Amino acid sequence: MIPSIQTVLVLGAGVMGSAIAAHLANAGRDVLLLDIVPKELTPEEAKQGLTLQDRAVRDRIAAKAKANLLKQKPSPLFVPEVLERIAVGNLEDDLPRVATADWVIEAIVERLDVKQALWKRVESYWQPGTIVSSNTSGVSINQIVADCSHPFRRHFMGTHFFNPPRYMKLLELIPCRETDEELIGFMKSFCEKQLGKGVVLAKDTPNFIANRIGTYGLLVTLQAMEKYGLTVDEVDALTGPVIGRPKSATFRTLDLVGLDVFVHVANNVFESTTDPEEKAAFAIPAPLRQMLEKGWLGDKSGQGFYRKEKGPQGSAIGVLDLNTFTYRPRKKIAMPSLETAKLGKGTAEKITTLVSGKDPAAQFSWEILKKVLLYSARKLPEIADDIVSVDEAMRWGFNWSLGPFETWDAIGLKESVARMRAEGDPIPPWVAQMLEDGRERFYEEREHKRFYVQVSGELAEVSRSSAPLQVADLRKHPPIRSNAGASLYDIGDDVAFLDFHSPKHAIGPDFLQMIRWSLEEVERNFKGLVIGNDGAHYCVGANLMLILLEAEDENWDEIDGMVRQFQQAAMAIKYSRRPVVVAPHGLTLGGGCELTMPAAAIQAAAETYIGLVEVGVGLIPGGTGHKELLLRAMDAAGVTEKDDLQPIVNRVFETIAMAKVSTSAMEAKQLGYIRHSDAITMNKDRQLFDAKQKVSALWEQGYMPPMPRKLPVVGEPGLALMKLGVYTLLQAGRISEHDAKIASKIAHVLSGGAIPAKSLVPEQYILDLEREAFLSLVGEPKSQERMRYMLAKGKPLRN
Repeated sequence: MIPSIQTVLVLGAGVMGSAIAAHLANAGRDVLLLDIVPKELTPEEAKQGLTLQDRAVRDRIAAKAKANLLKQKPSPLFVPEVLERIAVGNLEDDLPRVATADWVIEAIVERLDVKQALWKRVESYWQPGTIVSSNTSGVSINQIVADCSHPFRRHFMGTHFFNPPRYMKLLELIPCRETDEELIGFMKSFCEKQLGKGVVLAKDTPNFIANRIGTYGLLVTLQAMEKYGLTVDEVDALTGPVIGRPKSATFRTLDLVGLDVFVHVANNVFESTTDPEEKAAFAIPAPLRQMLEKGWLGDKSGQGFYRKEKGPQGSAIGVLDLNTFTYRPRKKIAMPSLETAKLGKGTAEKITTLVSGKDPAAQFSWEILKKVLLYSARKLPEIADDIVSVDEAMRWGFNWSLGPFETWDAIGLKESVARMRAEGDPIPPWVAQMLEDGRERFYEEREHKRFYVQVSGELAEVSRSSAPLQVADLRKHPPIRSNAGASLYDIGDDVAFLDFHSPKHAIGPDFLQMIRWSLEEVERNFKGLVIGNDGAHYCVGANLMLILLEAEDENWDEIDGMVRQFQQAAMAIKYSRRPVVVAPHGLTLGGGCELTMPAAAIQAAAETYIGLVEVGVGLIPGGTGHKELLLRAMDAAGVTEKDDLQPIVNRVFETIAMAKVSTSAMEAKQLGYIRHSDAITMNKDRQLFDAKQKVSALWEQGYMPPMPRKLPVVGEPGLALMKLGVYTLLQAGRISEHDAKIASKIAHVLSGGAIPAKSLVPEQYILDLEREAFLSLVGEPKSQERMRYMLAKGKPLRN
């Protein structure tokens, strides 16, 4: 029988359990969240006359955890409505429901005895076929079910989500000795495709892969910091983006994680290892023990290595001096090797430059880097079967841009090993052997395929099953056509892909030109087109600098031509005789949103933050945004010119005027940016593949472009109503005069202007109004002030 997961029991409603439940609900699963039964009433329960036997009391802990999901920031929920998929209960009354669940996942306290006792109870209700797993971050998977039956152990595994589960990509999948291999394969596929996870197979060792190496790296950083006499903020400057690590670097990361949690994880290895060198590395440094004693745990306690402090100019961030245990203001960090490294073109060049310097900062950086590289190599094959699993675990779990072995390749394996040997460091035998065999890289590219060196010394191909179609692979082949803004590729099966790669993914003339060329090519030689890219974000909008420069030079005809070209590109996408599928992800703002909405279909990444945000720079959407959002709203409501259109127009007006941006693709459907019929890809690595499949499906269904339409408009009466609302907000002091001017322009476009209500107008009529309004605002001094401010500060100006 083919496994299927529709209903999930989550045992434990703490931070992780409730967050896992939320993400399962995001993925459309029905969840029952259980926790222990309270031992005493709250004052409020006693006041209501409740007893310990009432279900409201018995389910209280899980119910409170469910309610708290709505308050968390960032939200663990795609939209609040998915909370309805989560039911609550308790571990006494509801444990028999294990019998009807497809998956039971435990996320209770990290104590082996408590976990063992719970799983023995679960087994008494368990039915063969139900998958059972623990979210433990380090307790032995085999020991947890040591006293359970063989059939039960065949269905058991570790499923270690990283926190927060919605946003952190890594999921470590840990089989126990008897786990059915087919079930492991099923869960790997399910978690990748349905939950959007990057799944790594780990071995049942303390802290598995990511926390084992990540914790080691943090501890050797603390030890080297003392050796080289560096401060907290100096270390964070050296261990952040310059070496491809997150901005939180070392100490901000510890504050976020919580010092108590970090120490627990570190002790897990310290207490289990018999290797003296490893035990010494995982010993908790004295300053951390002192912070624990003081209760300085990080963000959760209000202070850790950093804390917010009130100063004469408002709040400021204080940094802990580990010598005096007092806080001081952060200082500007300037070290010769660091400044030189920052000039590097990419992460590899920056790391190489940094560790090649001669000052203490460079020596510190080299010491912690080499220790992490050597430790990662020594731990194979103990913690994982291959280097790919280690690199993926660190990229997905700790947000490193390069994993340890990718980093080693970047700085030069042969050269760095020679330096390590000169400094007396023993090289792991399998690494030494691969060098003797003439291999100088852990990864190799051959015939557009990627291979890695196994511990045995043999080459193996890197699996692409979880990411079957990647832009980086396409770029290894010559494009059909290319310019500075985009490149057109053949991605097989008669489908083309337009890779949008302009600087900062801003829309300019080059990209618009490539859209026209690509559509012409596709109509001649392909079944359809996918538009997308592999950036952190899809598109931040039009090239604002270009617009501002033209406005400052009063080149109004140039701007008019740019807006026309933009509108024509959007309309060409909409009315193409071949299906066009757009694949937005991350920030998809302004013009990015406008070139997404006209597509035949949208294949959105789950984490798509899309919206028309032009008001923030003193403008309005100028590339068909008003028309497309209005059409979507009317279609969703099923209205005609005979119906009352004003409520629909008002909602669209509010969406644009308030620059509403979705916090997920699911919310984008609620806001109307994405149709309810459009698809969402949970795993961004699969998005291009899914978009290609969508093009093929539309072609097979005999795709035809939509017929041009006439829109019913609310006309002059509707315009008056919207302007009245704007005036009310202005009088109440909630918006500025310039905000009111912009809002009135939006109202003018959406209403159709000074024409009778329920007039039918062609799409081009709305586009002309939109373009005229856009041009009028570009010339406004206050709009230009907003544009300059956004370009300089990266945030909107209210003037």
